[in-house]
This record gives sequence, C-alpha cells and structure tokens, in this order.
Amino acid sequence: MNWNSWSEFFHMGGYGLYVWGSYAVTFALIVGEVLLLRVRRKQALKMALRTVKYGKVENNEIAT
Repeated sequence: MNWNSWSEFFHMGGYGLYVWGSYAVTFALIVGEVLLLRVRRKQALKMALRTVKYGKVENNEIAT
C-alpha cells in the first residue's frame, strides 16, 4: 500500500479502527501476560524460600 500522508496511513482505507484496535488488544494481552508472569514468579520464589526455611515437604517427597 502507498499512503500520501500520515492521516491516510492511520485511517488505512477505512480499516484503521480494526487494525489499530487489534494492535491495542494484542499489546494489552502481552503486557498482561508479563505482569502475570512476574506475580507468579514472586509467588514461586516465596514458596521455594519457605520450603527451604521450614523444610516443608509436599507431594510425598522425602527430605534429605
């Protein structure tokens, strides 16, 4: 495609709302995934430290 101005580029022949909307949704999902991964990582580290500190054994594992 060839655009003569930035306005035409953002309008995208009448499909700009769908194109830029899909970019916005994708970006929001990626940011949400990164934030959820950070939260889960912190929870996993806390659980690992708690396990090491208190020697708590789960899932029928034998502590050595």
